[in-house]
Amino acid sequence: MTTVLEKGNISIHTENIFPIIKKWLYSDHEIFLRELISNAVDAIQKLKMVSHSGEYSGDLGELEIVITLNKEAKTLAVSDTGIGMTAEEVKKYINQVAFSSAEEFVQKYKANADQQIIGHFGLGFYSSFMVASKVEIDTLSYQPGSQAVHWSCDGTTEFELTDSSRTQRGTTVTLTLMDEEKEYLEPYRIRSLITKYCDFMPFPIKLEVIEPPKAEGETTEAPPEAKAPEQVNRQKAPWKEAPSSLSKEDYLEFYRYLYPFQEDPLLWVHLNTDYPFVVNGILYFPKLKPDVDVTKGQIKLFCNQVFVSDNCEEVIPRFLMPLRGVIDSADIPLNVSRSFLQNDRTVRRIADYIAKKVGDRLKELYRDDRDQYVRSWQDLGTFVKFGSLNDDKFKKQVEDIVIYRTTWQGAGDQGAAIGETSEAPKVEVQSAEGDVWQDVSSSSPSSSPSSSSSTPTYTTLKEYLERNKERHENRVFYCTDEVSQATYVELHKQQGLEVLFMDSFIDTHFISFLEREYPNIKFSRVDAELDDTLIDKDKEAEIVDPKTNKTRSELIKELFQQALNKPKVTIRTESLKSSDQQGSPPAVVLLPEHLRRIREMSALLQQQAVEFPEEHILLVNTAHPLIQNLVRISQGSIIQSSGPSPAAELANLICNHVYDLALMAQKGFDADGMKAFIDRSNQVLTRLTAN
Repeated sequence: MTTVLEKGNISIHTENIFPIIKKWLYSDHEIFLRELISNAVDAIQKLKMVSHSGEYSGDLGELEIVITLNKEAKTLAVSDTGIGMTAEEVKKYINQVAFSSAEEFVQKYKANADQQIIGHFGLGFYSSFMVASKVEIDTLSYQPGSQAVHWSCDGTTEFELTDSSRTQRGTTVTLTLMDEEKEYLEPYRIRSLITKYCDFMPFPIKLEVIEPPKAEGETTEAPPEAKAPEQVNRQKAPWKEAPSSLSKEDYLEFYRYLYPFQEDPLLWVHLNTDYPFVVNGILYFPKLKPDVDVTKGQIKLFCNQVFVSDNCEEVIPRFLMPLRGVIDSADIPLNVSRSFLQNDRTVRRIADYIAKKVGDRLKELYRDDRDQYVRSWQDLGTFVKFGSLNDDKFKKQVEDIVIYRTTWQGAGDQGAAIGETSEAPKVEVQSAEGDVWQDVSSSSPSSSPSSSSSTPTYTTLKEYLERNKERHENRVFYCTDEVSQATYVELHKQQGLEVLFMDSFIDTHFISFLEREYPNIKFSRVDAELDDTLIDKDKEAEIVDPKTNKTRSELIKELFQQALNKPKVTIRTESLKSSDQQGSPPAVVLLPEHLRRIREMSALLQQQAVEFPEEHILLVNTAHPLIQNLVRISQGSIIQSSGPSPAAELANLICNHVYDLALMAQKGFDADGMKAFIDRSNQVLTRLTAN
């Protein structure tokens, strides 16, 4: 006969606890399995602790967790071979502890039912009542002479504690599932939940399915042998391993498991610290797609190897959102709202630690393997620049390793940019034990970067300014679109002016950031204004028309003004220096830096596309043969009583054609503009071939 050890009612406003649990404890009912397995792992770990301390000298046996599904009985059971509980411990841990916090829980969350709660482990066991109409516990303590006990509760305010016939150390929690929660009797569903939440638990998690008896007359064959429980979880958590014990392939295999069908990462950093907080993890730098959302996190958050969330936006710095991987910390408070988490002091310190480690490893890579750093810069640069924009501490860490692609190829004893054979400035880096940084493409660090004519050259801003201080001190020429601004870049290159390429999507903001950081440096886009170095001032007053007493520049300016008839277009005439005038442009369109930036800022605030301004400068190259020929054509035209002469019409067409070609380097034509351009081109060609 079963002896009833205790029977009673649960107090402290418990008429509210179960409705609160069922409705508000978690947004997803599936969390119950994570909580029960977590408790089982905790029980096994406690047994190992008492065994190591000498309090338990018995055989530990097979330390495992078995989940048993019984469709016929509508039960799901979670069994462990852990420390077990005595009757007094059941009263203390199941009744008193959990229910004594019921009033606080109700008061805290009843008024904020829609509040996002992250992994509220405190009431983990009672999450089982979200899916079960009845919950039973069978447990036997590890302590010698203990009596096994059975606890049961049907979700009301009543519970019952009796003796049990259990003979094996450990605990089994059995849930009789509600009709609407029968999905948790399906093996595929339980497998998916174990993989999602508990794949890296340190002990085997096995699944056992009890098949219902076959219907009478269904078969006469002998019943199949019972299948042994099958392990479902991977068990090994790479981020908990010592970095020295993991190979490159181990890191890559883990990344492929976390993010299948993705390109292999560029680099990774293994975090491992236990003071002043505990943080483990592996963070990967992925290859970035053009449409990447830098505000959306993909780092998975774990707590003691238990999966908590698909992202940890509140735990890592904002600029590291595009990173991937795992962060595991028991010091991150999980039973709070996200707004509280963002303001938690420990969380902020963890975020600072992660940012510092990332910065340290980037500096180490820059110092030890410059080639790999340069090859990865297209992706790494986004992190570095975004971090500099958003975090002052990180900015100070990396300000000397921000690099830019440059037109400089190295010459004489003026020094060489990154990618050339000369030694680049060294960076002092302090590394901490327990952290490891690796790269994918290079098997060993290289102390001296190799050079190649086909390899882009990179430089730091400090190196750029030092090289060019005699030619244009504290002035930086940059390009934001290599294709559309190719003409302007070539003009600068021909005169030995170095141009930096700032053509990533983040550079529009980063240039403004650099101007604030270095107020004494002037940043000029190559199509904003031409440096005096590019202009031949000696030819400005050449060739005076004896009829009108005008210089060539004045004649050309007047000719274009009349032909274009665009009051908002300012015509400038300059003689551009060039080693080969056939290779220089007959005209270029300039967009004044100040006005262009105002338009870009206005478009950004209004969330509109930047439109090409009607007010711009057409700079006509008076030294170009086409422009010189154009002057001769216009001077040779004869005024006719019936209208302009054919030569004057041809000059007019050529002026518009030159303007069209200059515009094409800056923007594409709309339908009407393209039709007009083609029509004019055909007319010019027809007239030129008429004679």
